[in-house]
Amino acid sequence: MDIIVLSHEAAEEDIRHIIKRLEGWGLGVHVSQGTERTIIGVIGDTSKVTEEEEDSIRAAAGVENVVRILKPFKLASREFKKENTVIDVCGVTVGGRRVPVMAGPCAVENETVLTSIAKKVRDAGASFLRGGAYKPRTSPYAFQGLGPEGLKHLAHAREKTGLPIVTEIMDPRDLEVIVEYSDIIQIGARNMQNFRLLLEVGTCRKPVLLKRGLSSTIKEWLMSAEYIMSRGNQNVMLCERGIRTFETATRNTLDLSAVPVLKQLTHLPVVVDPSHGVGKRDLVAPMAKAAIAAGADALMIEVHTNPEEAMSDGEQSLKPEQFEKLMQELKPVAEAVGREI
Repeated sequence: MDIIVLSHEAAEEDIRHIIKRLEGWGLGVHVSQGTERTIIGVIGDTSKVTEEEEDSIRAAAGVENVVRILKPFKLASREFKKENTVIDVCGVTVGGRRVPVMAGPCAVENETVLTSIAKKVRDAGASFLRGGAYKPRTSPYAFQGLGPEGLKHLAHAREKTGLPIVTEIMDPRDLEVIVEYSDIIQIGARNMQNFRLLLEVGTCRKPVLLKRGLSSTIKEWLMSAEYIMSRGNQNVMLCERGIRTFETATRNTLDLSAVPVLKQLTHLPVVVDPSHGVGKRDLVAPMAKAAIAAGADALMIEVHTNPEEAMSDGEQSLKPEQFEKLMQELKPVAEAVGREI
């Protein structure tokens, strides 16, 4: 018993009665009310529910059907919610017809550079400003980000441009300050299976951009999304950013086949980050176009006014004029698959 489908005639009293019974069995619930029916998602170990208990729910007033979900990810599955989830972030939607672009530097370096980049990507058509104030790096000696100072620079750039902010969290102890400054909380690839962090982020209601782990399967990725959603935060976006394979010609292998696979398995929006996927500036544009053709709901692209002096990932960052050109080239691709930039 993972999904309880209620008829359109079900009253609020019927719904409350079912929820009370489920909670009495130690189970959580998530109620999704659509235009034609209401679905109660049952959260927890439903294998402990006996056949008699399940039959009692099936016989309750307003219940149309009781369904078992075979996949281990329940709330993220298409079986739980058939229509696509559309997430509204400060008036910009992710998951709808329009394909918004998140653009900006890998790392926040200083207020002047960040604001300059923000204005240029906004003028080129970007909908979000991305930038890392906290940076997980392979080497402990590499630039680790500016921390709270970087968040203040992001807030200043948002004030100057109107662009909502996407920035990364690394530590549950930073959740309060990240929530204060960000509009989308990013979980990086290295933290995709940091389950304590996922659960903490699930307690807030800020949209979450969950990047795929370096060597994670799609199932493992969706299970990480389930951790967040199980705590009540349903505003999760999945970001494909390349996986580790034997190939060394690119930084990672951008798995664009994951996009249509995810579209079959989940209702959550799918974002593609071609910058980290390939790691080379001249390969970003073709992979960004391919991502839209594959069905991506949004793109994340790194942009820097002076990539040669960038403190992080300069090799894969587009210059503002290259980004502007790409934004124009993306439009006919989007139109060809019934989307728009």
